[in-house]
Amino acid sequence: MAIFKKTTEKKEAKEKAPKVKVVKEKKGETKLGERVNVLVRPHVTEKAAILAEKGTYVFLVARDTNKIEIAKAVQALYNVKPVRVNIVNLPDTNVFVRGKKGVKSGVRKALVTLAKGDKIELI
Repeated sequence: MAIFKKTTEKKEAKEKAPKVKVVKEKKGETKLGERVNVLVRPHVTEKAAILAEKGTYVFLVARDTNKIEIAKAVQALYNVKPVRVNIVNLPDTNVFVRGKKGVKSGVRKALVTLAKGDKIELI
C-alpha cells in the first residue's frame, strides 16, 4: 500500500507546481519567435528603381516566408508600415554557357508597397 501513497503524493506535487511554458529557439529566430532572415537583400535593378519612385520596393526573400512575415520584417527594419505585399516566384532556368549546360537558380521576390509619402533609403 505504501507504493500507492507515494504516487498520489507525486501527483499532488505535480498539480501544485506552477506550469511554465518553455519556448525553444529555432534556428534563425529570436526569443519572441520572429524570423530574422526573412529579407535576404533588396533587389536593385532599373525596373526596381522605377517602381521605387512609385512607392513599391523589391526585396529577395527566403523561400518559406509568407506575406505577413515579410510585412513584419519590413516594418521592423525600416520603420514603415507596408500597405500591400505581393510575392513572385521565379523558377530555375536552364542555361548553356561556354559549351556546358547548367541551371540558374530561381528566386522569390517580394514587391512591398508603402503608403503615399513613406520612403525606404536602400543606398
